Amino acid sequence: MRRVLSRWVDPFVVTLVVVMVLALVVPVGPGAQRVVDVAADVAVTILFLVYGARLSTREVWAGLRNWRLQGGILVATYVVFPLLGLVVAWAITPLVGAPLAAGMLYLSLLPSTVQSSVAFTSVARGNVAGAICGATVSNVLGMVLTPLLVLWLMTDAEGSGGAAGHGLDGLQTVLLQLLLPFVVGQLLQPWVGGWVRARRWLTLSVDRGTILVVVFSAVAAASSAGVWAGTSGWSIVALLVVSGVVLAIMLGLTWWGGAALRLPVEDRIALLMCGSKKSLATGLPMASVLFPVAAAGVIAVPVIIFHQLQLVVCAVLARRLALRD
Repeated sequence: MRRVLSRWVDPFVVTLVVVMVLALVVPVGPGAQRVVDVAADVAVTILFLVYGARLSTREVWAGLRNWRLQGGILVATYVVFPLLGLVVAWAITPLVGAPLAAGMLYLSLLPSTVQSSVAFTSVARGNVAGAICGATVSNVLGMVLTPLLVLWLMTDAEGSGGAAGHGLDGLQTVLLQLLLPFVVGQLLQPWVGGWVRARRWLTLSVDRGTILVVVFSAVAAASSAGVWAGTSGWSIVALLVVSGVVLAIMLGLTWWGGAALRLPVEDRIALLMCGSKKSLATGLPMASVLFPVAAAGVIAVPVIIFHQLQLVVCAVLARRLALRD
């Protein structure tokens, strides 16, 4: 029994679920929420500082030049996912209503995550440099592409005048919170890189700790904002099932698409983790700009549900992939 449990039950996934439940049921006041948000920002900054110190500059340049991997991530994020989102939104409108269906479409137009995509790629022993490059480029482009896709595909979208301002703010966040610490880590890499690489437990601890803090921050903020109040239990269940189907399709397409592109397994893992995810950190603030306040809360619900599901599923996949020979 112990062997079976150790094989199929990941302690990290259990911890992740516990953290999500705590964020849902434990009241977090405005002051405490600000502290949690700052802790999440600090954790993400440390994460990319450690990655910069760990990766050799040669690996980073190889990741940028890997056009098949980078092209695959962008096609999955901004072509395949939106097409799937259009079909899904049309199909589920009679089941969950137009606002939540619009939320599923909006989800499909978002950029990939950065921190969780890179962290899970690292846990799964994939191409971390390629994942960092792909996820970062996806987010930078997403500051422009996502508002344009929303205005094109979601005809009732409002607030387009503020989209450009949010894009500049989001770009500044990517540059200061993600790229700057990574560059600093790269500058320190000749002196500390060997030490960091020799201690994989350090990277693994930072990976998982960051994910837990970010998840608690996001779920607690959504709960405090009353996102769940206007959504029925049936709608939550339906969205969870639909999100599971969408995630399974994208995981399959990115994994086998990587095989079709003849990518090595490390690159296939990076494509799997980056091409199948959507960013909650980008999606929630952008929704508040692109849509009226009343609509933004409902549209955000599918984004939150999908985000939590992708973390749990990819945590299991990362652990399984890490055990390969």
